[in-house]
Amino acid sequence: MTAFLVLLLAYTISQFDRGFLAMVAPDLGRDLGLSGSDLALLSSAWFAAFALAQIPTGFCLDRFGPRRTVAAFLALASLGTGALAAAGGFAGALAGMALIGFGCAPALMGSLYVFGRLYPPERFAMLSSLMIGFGTAGDLLGATPLALASRALGWRPILLGLAAVTAGCALLVLALIRDPARIRDPARTGLLRGFAAIAGMRALWPIFPVVLVSYAVVIAIRSLWIGAYLGSVHGFDALARGNGALAMSAAMALGAIGYGPLERLVRDPKRTALGGCLVTGLALVLLGLAGAGSAALAVALLAVIGAAGLSYAILMAHARRFFPAHLLGRGVSFMNILFMGGAGAAQGLSAAFVLRAEGLDPAGLYARLFAGFGAALLAATAVYAFAPRAPALSATLPPPPPPRACAPAGRARGGRA
Repeated sequence: MTAFLVLLLAYTISQFDRGFLAMVAPDLGRDLGLSGSDLALLSSAWFAAFALAQIPTGFCLDRFGPRRTVAAFLALASLGTGALAAAGGFAGALAGMALIGFGCAPALMGSLYVFGRLYPPERFAMLSSLMIGFGTAGDLLGATPLALASRALGWRPILLGLAAVTAGCALLVLALIRDPARIRDPARTGLLRGFAAIAGMRALWPIFPVVLVSYAVVIAIRSLWIGAYLGSVHGFDALARGNGALAMSAAMALGAIGYGPLERLVRDPKRTALGGCLVTGLALVLLGLAGAGSAALAVALLAVIGAAGLSYAILMAHARRFFPAHLLGRGVSFMNILFMGGAGAAQGLSAAFVLRAEGLDPAGLYARLFAGFGAALLAATAVYAFAPRAPALSATLPPPPPPRACAPAGRARGGRA
């Protein structure tokens, strides 16, 4: 439990770091003389660095374990937050945001590595779902509470406090997390060869398309299109748009948590994810076909899409069955690259579609966009239906050590293999 809470704190910080810029952007931009495009570049720097850092994250988890990996990266995130707090212009702010994004990379991956190594497969989905669901508290803290704190204290003191909290979390990771017993790499796979080995596993190929699409279409709506859709199609004002977005966000958190118990009931991550993706795809198509006719129906469908669409942890639990023990870190990181890469591609492609379809009325525009999202997800789900449920041979991961493996780090150094 102690290890779970410490890793949850790290992931919550990562979630907060992902979205805090939106709340402090007006004051930060004014103080540093930044334009809207400059602020957009700061946000994109976080995501670009986060995605790039997945490669060393996977390698370091396999080679050095989660304790040193997560702590070291969090220390970089703390330095980046401090640098952003002290920035005097665009260059300093850009470097700070990039360093924060890089440092947040293993926050969730470290948790998944621990769950995959220390617990049996049937508990991986439950623990991952709880981690992702509760970790969304970072998103909530980065909304109204951050706006109120920034108004009272200013953005620089807030970021300095965040830097201190992040550094404290790094120290907690060092003190309280124990690395699983080290596994010898029989092939001595290096940084890129390990990722290539994961990419070359044919059993995973039918899973890749749904990983690329499932999270991408949900996050594209929540982070990019929900406000414009509710405003232009249904005439919602700013408060109503915010309430609609909050409903979808709350559904996403509840859905992430609920997938764990659901998978335990179904006893099969593939069937659980398959059902969730099917529901999400059909809800997207229905939103495109009928959402313009009723604001209540549109908000309800957005909530369904948020709840059913956050199947990240279950898809990861299914893919995890195929990762060799010595490649577990690179396996979860590779899948995360696909999840995040798909999200970036979906936002870019959907933005290009909206720009090219300026002649359409808003209702017709979003009808085509959402129906297209649904069709893409249903097609990927059809491919996913052919994925094997489990490896053909015996499980690729060794039996987990007893639960006491999560003891404080003081006993860890002597217990490594």
